[in-house]
Amino acid sequence: MRSCKLPSGATMPVLGLGTWRMGESPRRRAEELDALKYGLELGYPMIDTAEMYGDGGAEEIVGEALAGLARRPFIVSKVYPHNASRAGTIAACERSLKRMRIERIDLYLLHWRGGARLEETFDAFHRLRTAGKIGDFGVSNFDLGDMEDAARLDKGLNASNQVLYCLSRRGPEFDLLPWMRKRGVPLMAYSPLDQGGLLRKAALKKLADGVGCTPAQLAIAWLLAQPGVVTIPKSSSRERVKENLGALDVTLSPQLLAELDRAFPPPKGKQALEML
Repeated sequence: MRSCKLPSGATMPVLGLGTWRMGESPRRRAEELDALKYGLELGYPMIDTAEMYGDGGAEEIVGEALAGLARRPFIVSKVYPHNASRAGTIAACERSLKRMRIERIDLYLLHWRGGARLEETFDAFHRLRTAGKIGDFGVSNFDLGDMEDAARLDKGLNASNQVLYCLSRRGPEFDLLPWMRKRGVPLMAYSPLDQGGLLRKAALKKLADGVGCTPAQLAIAWLLAQPGVVTIPKSSSRERVKENLGALDVTLSPQLLAELDRAFPPPKGKQALEML
């Protein structure tokens, strides 16, 4: 599995398993746990979760999926903005560690910018890193101005910014992604299939058929072909988990990339950062 380098010198896999909406329904818990375990069996090296997902339920499912593994994957989690004060961030991290039954979160993110002062959040991140409770820290749903604010507080260690980015939502390419690339901060793209909306695009299906892959695989492969981008597709079915992993085997020629640009044009100007 390919990986990208973080500002700290650590590395992060380019593809992982998302868990958004997991842990919300007891009826779906077994299926969600099975999908995560199956993904780990297939070799997915990263899981992304958050205290918000299922009000901690997703993290509990992650903990169950990790139980008994000889080598656990790279773990990403996030703190709620309303918990992101200095003391609140540290307490939230401790709760997440307990739910997942692990001693360290590899990448800990501020889920979005809220009322807490960034100075306090980043101070807590630095303290958690020094204590060994987290490996790296970063943010989520930060536009360019927010990233510039964060850069004044992160001591050059902001490891990632997780944002909505896919073929049908290319706004970050205009200014946010170039700024991040210049500083070596990977962009983590969530909802790479636009919550399934991309799979209904005739243009994507036609291009996928032409190269012998599925629309989902082509959409994910396109993201992985973008320098400095990683992604975390979520699925609760074994079939889709396996299908998404096949994106690693898709080769995008210059001609195919040009055709994707025609079907899903890049932004011509600044766009407000979209968020789900």
